[in-house]
Amino acid sequence: MNVQAKVKMKNGKNLKVKVLVDSGCTHTEIDEQLVKDKRIQMKPINFSFKVFNADRMKNGEVTRVAPLEIKINGHKKQLEAAVTDLNRTDMFLEHD
Repeated sequence: MNVQAKVKMKNGKNLKVKVLVDSGCTHTEIDEQLVKDKRIQMKPINFSFKVFNADRMKNGEVTRVAPLEIKINGHKKQLEAAVTDLNRTDMFLEHD
């Protein structure tokens, strides 16, 4: 399911993004190119993990996260989104 979300960056700026809500995701992720283009603050993580597509093809390795506050339909959540290549999708939102 695709939804529009408002993301509040650590610097206080707001950004509207397209989010794919995916029950198969194990982490919330944000597109690396979006992070670069919008100058979203990142921080390194103490470990790294590999990213795989639904077809089990490797899609890189996560070494950084972006601390964000995401707001969808009045629901707010603080999270750290893994920074990776999402191929023109702004964010994947993990959903149980």
